[in-house]
Amino acid sequence: MKKIVLAAAASMTAIVLTACGSPAPSPDPAGSADAGVDPAVAALGGKIVFGTEGTYAPFTYHDTASNELVGYDIEVARAVAEKLGVTAEFQETAWDGIFAALEAGRFNAVSNEVEITDARKEKYDMTEPYSVSYPVVLTRTDNTTINTVADLKGKTTGQAAGSNWGAKAESYGASVEPVPGFSEAAAAVKQGRIDFTLNDALTIADYFTTTKDTELKIAVEITDDKVYQGFAFNKDSGLLPAVNAAITELRTDGTLAAIGQKYFGKDISS
Repeated sequence: MKKIVLAAAASMTAIVLTACGSPAPSPDPAGSADAGVDPAVAALGGKIVFGTEGTYAPFTYHDTASNELVGYDIEVARAVAEKLGVTAEFQETAWDGIFAALEAGRFNAVSNEVEITDARKEKYDMTEPYSVSYPVVLTRTDNTTINTVADLKGKTTGQAAGSNWGAKAESYGASVEPVPGFSEAAAAVKQGRIDFTLNDALTIADYFTTTKDTELKIAVEITDDKVYQGFAFNKDSGLLPAVNAAITELRTDGTLAAIGQKYFGKDISS
């Protein structure tokens, strides 16, 4: 009987000690709040800075009434930033210096209809595409010498230095004269200083809608040469998984389609 009482007393003591001991450790407050935050996104410090031209309508340009920076790429960048839980900021930079500025760390990414090429994927972190288009050839209305891609061989084009359009024109056999941007290229074509300029079908369509220009025409549509555009980050940025996931969500929830409708009257994301 004495043994039973002692055992019961020992059992009660153990229960009391357990109840009065240190409480079980609570989850790490930071872990509970930030467990789902990508470390690379957290390192942004609440904002992501995009380099952009601000002169390439309808992708990145200034509204004539408000002077606000707007455009398809600008709205996609803001939507991606919102998905990441950060604020989007923009630094306007000329195209011919935009990648040097990215490499120098002036901004986190380039948002400027950057074509996704193998060469760029080797040098930069290129995201999944958020727009798809194809090149078209712009000539003077009275030009009768360019009617097919084969006709570009031996001709002269004006393209922004370092642009994917210049590389494409060279692949078609044309020689390239560097120009600051599309508007200068279009002017050079009209002046007869170059034979043609090559650019995105969406850009050219917007150009004719905006300017009603009758001195220029689309001579060739190269619809079988699809062009895929995305954001460019410095290599090994660590941001690709989070940004690609955001782009996928924006495509799935209809945001990309809505932005495309606003600027082009159609979804250009796929």
